[in-house]
Amino acid sequence: MTRRARLRELDLLRFVAALAVVFYHFTGFGGGGPWPEPARNVFPELDGITRYGYLGVDLFFVISGFVILMSAWGRGPGEFGISRLVRLMPAYWASVLLGAAVYAVFREGNGVPGLVVPNMTMMQGGLGLRNVDAVYWTLWVEMHFYVLVAVLAGIGITYRSCLIFMAAWMFGGVFADEAGNELLQIMLVPTWSPYFIAGMALYMIHRFGPTLLLWGYVAASWLLALHWGAWRAGNAFKGADDLVVSVVVTGIFLVMILVATGRLSRVSWSGLTVLGALTYPLYLVHSQLALPLLDAVYPGLNRWAALAVAITASLVLAYALHRLIEKPGARWMRARLLASLQPMRETTAQSGQAGSGSSASPAPVGSVPAARPPDAELVRN
Repeated sequence: MTRRARLRELDLLRFVAALAVVFYHFTGFGGGGPWPEPARNVFPELDGITRYGYLGVDLFFVISGFVILMSAWGRGPGEFGISRLVRLMPAYWASVLLGAAVYAVFREGNGVPGLVVPNMTMMQGGLGLRNVDAVYWTLWVEMHFYVLVAVLAGIGITYRSCLIFMAAWMFGGVFADEAGNELLQIMLVPTWSPYFIAGMALYMIHRFGPTLLLWGYVAASWLLALHWGAWRAGNAFKGADDLVVSVVVTGIFLVMILVATGRLSRVSWSGLTVLGALTYPLYLVHSQLALPLLDAVYPGLNRWAALAVAITASLVLAYALHRLIEKPGARWMRARLLASLQPMRETTAQSGQAGSGSSASPAPVGSVPAARPPDAELVRN
């Protein structure tokens, strides 16, 4: 199967997911936020739709399962870990510091001094501390996935090992929930794992072609996602209708199936790459920026104009963050982190030479190292 240089349809879907979350926070959220009253009360015309914008996170997680397995294929745990660090941390650190600045200047948000340092580690969720921005909770869920994939990379990512990994993760999560084992529930995140597992299976369908077994993983993950989606609608996101949630979750799976089977390959506009690059910084900064901004412009501007200002400013700040901090920060970190692996590689090479003895045969003249899979870097997540 011919693969293009980049799956731009995933860039579009990631941006759509981010916008869904933005509209949820700005127009569909029922709690405290950037407006003087709950956002859904400010925009009752949109509430019936945008109150489901939180399901953009569900789409994020399926895309993450697809893209992370794609980027991890052919890499060891060290290279994979570096790829995640340089992708996540520069923009994230800037976002934490932005939250601290908003709190220091305007006394808004959670950027209190005692939270900034633990938040810079991205491990505040595991420490039982508040997030500087509420949206960070998804990053801690993602971190669980990255740790599990790093273990898989250490074992060796192959078709067979992925099948075993996905089955063990799926059933392990169900067993942990059945037993009420808190440690395993935390490690395996069974309430979210179906999305990551589905994304992994869909990537394997994209890479190797569809099989009944892979479709079985997707179907089982979909059923589990429906279960947990309904549970969240009745607990964490009260006011959401179970039927609507089920329809949206099903739609997420269907559109990702279209991606995996190449049905959306015509979505190839190069501008989508820019939208994909904006997704992560937009997700990180929109809530923090809106707190002082809407205080300044609303109700001087009417609610629709104030909303347009908040969304436009969020996009501009996201672009600036991507260009001025995320890209140069990633280049700086990548070079130094890769250099930090060099002593380990040299030690490994020396150990291999010592173990082989003098009988080791030199590599055939003209031989080249095995190339990485051609699609290992199709999408930068």
